[in-house]
Amino acid sequence: MPRGSGDAGQAFPVYIAAIAGLLFLGFVYFVVGQAGATRSSAQTAADAAALAAAQDARDQLREGWLAVILDPGQWDDFRRGIVYDVPLACRRADDFAGRNGADVLGGSCLRLSGQEGFSVTVSTRKSVGLPGTEARHAVATAKAVIEPKCTFKPPEEPEPEVTEPDPDPTEPGEEPVPEPEPITGLTCDGEAWTIDPENPELPAIEDLFTVRLAGDEE
Repeated sequence: MPRGSGDAGQAFPVYIAAIAGLLFLGFVYFVVGQAGATRSSAQTAADAAALAAAQDARDQLREGWLAVILDPGQWDDFRRGIVYDVPLACRRADDFAGRNGADVLGGSCLRLSGQEGFSVTVSTRKSVGLPGTEARHAVATAKAVIEPKCTFKPPEEPEPEVTEPDPDPTEPGEEPVPEPEPITGLTCDGEAWTIDPENPELPAIEDLFTVRLAGDEE
């Protein structure tokens, strides 16, 4: 037998083993990459769900504030961002998680403690993609906070004027109705606002509150 044909015969199994090894590595990289993509999509869905809940709560705060805009004594809870319907906001979280291929885990849409906002945990509808883990799904958690941007300092009440008795008092029912005074003292993001009682308007919602994702350290 020619010497060359023997060397070729010995190299062939090595060649087959090398090809098999490369195919195996390619398969491993593909599976790991798919699992990483699934985990990434889980985090995207969690981020979207937490932001949606916080933004819905922010919208509720502005609507509630508008309802009492002519009564500054009721402003504080809205200005501080603490009065909103948590289940209603969490329904928005469910909606946005679904749009991103995930579901909010039961009871995991929670109001944050110590600051306003939400923590939401989701699970992907697709499995992580690793062999033997078809029943396992990627899980991720995100937090979104609501940060008030306004302060309110009620104007000081003027000292009552001392007046002499009117020698010709008006008849009962003839008292003129005083014009409502503009409401001052509201400052949002460094800008002072005046509320006109005839046409009451609040600043834009972005001027009232910031909504952002928060890290685990916060």
